[in-house]
Amino acid sequence: MAKLILTHEVTGLGEPGDVVEVKDGYARNFLVPRKLATPWSKGAESQVTAIRKARKAREIASLDDAKAIRDSLQSKPVVVEAKAGAAGRLFGAVTTADIASAVTAAGASVDKRKIEIGQPIKATGDYTVSVRLHPEVSATLAVKVVAA
Repeated sequence: MAKLILTHEVTGLGEPGDVVEVKDGYARNFLVPRKLATPWSKGAESQVTAIRKARKAREIASLDDAKAIRDSLQSKPVVVEAKAGAAGRLFGAVTTADIASAVTAAGASVDKRKIEIGQPIKATGDYTVSVRLHPEVSATLAVKVVAA
């Protein structure tokens, strides 16, 4: 078992700043190469406190605020424009950054790291993505991809 400090949120594992124990292969092949975690050491406690302090500053203050943002996000679909071919197939894919900028243009603010896309979006149409607003609140966001 490998002991790691998470630097980014990993669904089902923990938040940034958490110290977790995972199997060696998961740490060596997935978490560390993608910079989602760093190896734990005794001297890394200051790093853990810095990560937790930054997380608290970014986190939405209260549960009521998160629920209000969730209601505003779920009220209407977000339109994302992307270059597409004749058959509706995209040149590339819609990323979390594209969705976050479309949400910002619509009047709300969402961190791209909090958006989870189930399947890669590579064609025009309607899709559903999940947005984690708070540890207890997540929103289902309707995304409409149109050709630019």
